[in-house]
Order: sequence, then C-alpha cells, then structure tokens
Amino acid sequence: MKRIEIGLVVVCAVCIAVGLAGCAGKADEGKPMTDVQAEAQKMSTEQLKAAAMKYKDAIMAKQADVEKVMAKLKAISAAEMMGKEATEVRQEVDNLSKSLKALKERFDVYYNKLKETGGDVSDLSI
Repeated sequence: MKRIEIGLVVVCAVCIAVGLAGCAGKADEGKPMTDVQAEAQKMSTEQLKAAAMKYKDAIMAKQADVEKVMAKLKAISAAEMMGKEATEVRQEVDNLSKSLKALKERFDVYYNKLKETGGDVSDLSI
C-alpha cells in the first residue's frame, strides 16, 4: 500500500512539474522589453532557443494574418478605398504590423543572446 501512495505522489509531482513548464505558454508581445532582456540574461542556451522558437512561431503566424488582411485590402476597389470597410481593413493591417514589430523586437533579444552564447540559430531564420 505504501508503494502505491509513494508512486501516486511521484506521478503527481511529475504532472505538476510538466504543467508548470508548459505555463511558459505563448509569445507575449506586451511583455516589457526590460523584463525580456533581464530574463534572457538568466536563461540557458536551451531556454533561449525555446523562447526564440516560440517567438518565431508567433511571428510566422502573425505574418500569415497580415497576408490575409492585405489580400482583403487589395480586393477593395479604388472607388471604395476611402470608405468605412477600407479604413477598417487598413486599421487591422496597422494593428497587425505593430504586433508583428513587438514580437520581432522580443525575438531579437533571445536570438542575439543565443548567438552570443554560441547556440545553434540555424533553424531560427524568419
């Protein structure tokens, strides 16, 4: 009976550790740059690569969103370019561009620190 209890405790501890590790979650474009820079200074090469990869994935997804919205904008006729729909689409492009820029700035911090530590950056090209 004791073995089962110990086994359950170990399994629970492992599940909690995995869950907390998964909390790193998504790339945060709103995270202050000072926090990103301080965090990067404390990270190992593996952690830097994981963080850079997380931001790279977010950037690639955001670029796909920008392309979709740009296609919408191109579909609007010249006569309708001053209309409400075109204005909304342009605003959406602007918001996505700002978001993309913020993600790229944070990516660059992790990427440059990874290069500085001699880590492999070959699969991080954007």
